[in-house]
Amino acid sequence: MITYDWNCKTVDVYPLDKDLSDVVYNVHWIVTGSTKQEGVDYSSTSIGTQVLDISDITEFIPFEDLTNEEVVAWTKSAIGEEQVSSIEDSIASQIQAKITPTSITLTIEK
Repeated sequence: MITYDWNCKTVDVYPLDKDLSDVVYNVHWIVTGSTKQEGVDYSSTSIGTQVLDISDITEFIPFEDLTNEEVVAWTKSAIGEEQVSSIEDSIASQIQAKITPTSITLTIEK
């Protein structure tokens, strides 16, 4: 089983947007998938950014009160369920390729 860790702690903000300060509008996300098989740790990472729609903020959370979990929820919502699955499926494929490679590189010693 692969565990996915979404890190959405790095964000771009508008210092002032209407009457609100430090409004998050862009998220720099890092998704790391990890698993352990037969005592060996395997992982793979995907990195990207996601612009958030801030045109109609109904429940503003001050920047100092934001959590990674909240920003992850915003990011996944903005990305969409299909693309979130695609990101995680790609990471799973990369991990599987490490577990059972279809090609390896060897060096001739003689």
